[in-house]
Amino acid sequence: MRAAEPTPSGTAVVLLGPGESVPKAALPLIRAAAAVYTTADAPPPATLAEEARSGSVVLLTEDLDAPAAAALLAHGAQVVRPEPVYGSGLLDAVAVMDRLRSPGGCPWDAEQTHESLRQYLVEECFELLEAIEDGDRAALREELGDVLLQVLFHSRVAQESLDAPFSIDDVAAELVTKLVGRHPHVFAGGDPAVRDARTQEHRWEQLKQQEKKRESSVDGVAMGQPALALAAKLVQRTARAGLPSDLLPASPLFASAARAKLSGDDPEGLLRAEARQFAADVRAAEQRARSEGVDPAGMDESDWHRFWPR
Repeated sequence: MRAAEPTPSGTAVVLLGPGESVPKAALPLIRAAAAVYTTADAPPPATLAEEARSGSVVLLTEDLDAPAAAALLAHGAQVVRPEPVYGSGLLDAVAVMDRLRSPGGCPWDAEQTHESLRQYLVEECFELLEAIEDGDRAALREELGDVLLQVLFHSRVAQESLDAPFSIDDVAAELVTKLVGRHPHVFAGGDPAVRDARTQEHRWEQLKQQEKKRESSVDGVAMGQPALALAAKLVQRTARAGLPSDLLPASPLFASAARAKLSGDDPEGLLRAEARQFAADVRAAEQRARSEGVDPAGMDESDWHRFWPR
């Protein structure tokens, strides 16, 4: 049996997207093709395969198992798939949240308020941070979902409020407005003040201050965040405003955070990394003690030194 002759490299089966949209990657192939068909007007599979052997053919289809598509694929045609459309899963997540909060849903979910959910938001953010630091991709995906749940939950609670209610769509719309407004170099044809990532960061703060009509460079800093992170954020804001470094607090803790931030480091992250390493060393020493028959609960200073991993 004679092997099928290869088709020209421009021959392709183009899988149409939603609304029969044509993928952008297929446009050059369509322009250069000797013939372009849909599954409705394509010739019989044998004829189509013959045409493909003598010149590039493009078939537009919604079904890769259609006879015409199968004929071209059997002769080595490339497949061009539609670009992924992201976001449809968010609608499913919104629908699930709506079901949980609606009558007949989950009693626990129905009782929650913005105040009762606060602890979970904090916990989920820290768990996400831990997944990032660990480089755990599976945990990162899961924890991002848990943080998203908090956004959906708070938005659904707000939607039911009698006091200035808003929905997840309002949250998303405000975010889009903010992102577009603070990226004029992307959405408004350019911005001479933005030349690189550093100048964009500075421009972002300028635009934010204009939008929110802030009177101080430290307005909007969350004073409830951990002290080390708070000090670093205040130093970052005042440095952008041109505050001389000799006006910063001189206390050792604040000065240490300031030096780290001004040198481009994240003092909160540095200290957390050191703390995590310390915890790992403690566990390693305790495990080593157990392996040698020593109960970690009864170790004295000499034992700790003996079993310490470094």
